[in-house]
Amino acid sequence: MASFPALKSGAMAQYGSSRERGFATQVFRFLDGSEQRMPLYGAVLRRWSIKLSLLDESELENLRSFFEDQGGRAGTFSFTDPWDGAVYASCSFDQDLLDMSFSGQAAGSAAVVVRENRG
Repeated sequence: MASFPALKSGAMAQYGSSRERGFATQVFRFLDGSEQRMPLYGAVLRRWSIKLSLLDESELENLRSFFEDQGGRAGTFSFTDPWDGAVYASCSFDQDLLDMSFSGQAAGSAAVVVRENRG
């Protein structure tokens, strides 16, 4: 299985990146005003907003190539959480378009959202 590419420095993300944990709950409301709540899935879903800047041409090309090989949201890959080093075996991109720009030598930037899959 493919792994999300690290930068030349070994980093997976840079300053400005964030992570969030989400839960999904289904709420049933009854005519008498009472409610019943049920989890839609048992575990936390993780999601990372990865921001990268000051990338050189090869780092940007590596990310672009990986994104295209995955087919955007369609692919599955492993992702190492930049905060705690935990490896999540089944992750995907959360979009089909890669937000990236290159404005000169070592001046590339990109932003991606990675989400953990339920499987």
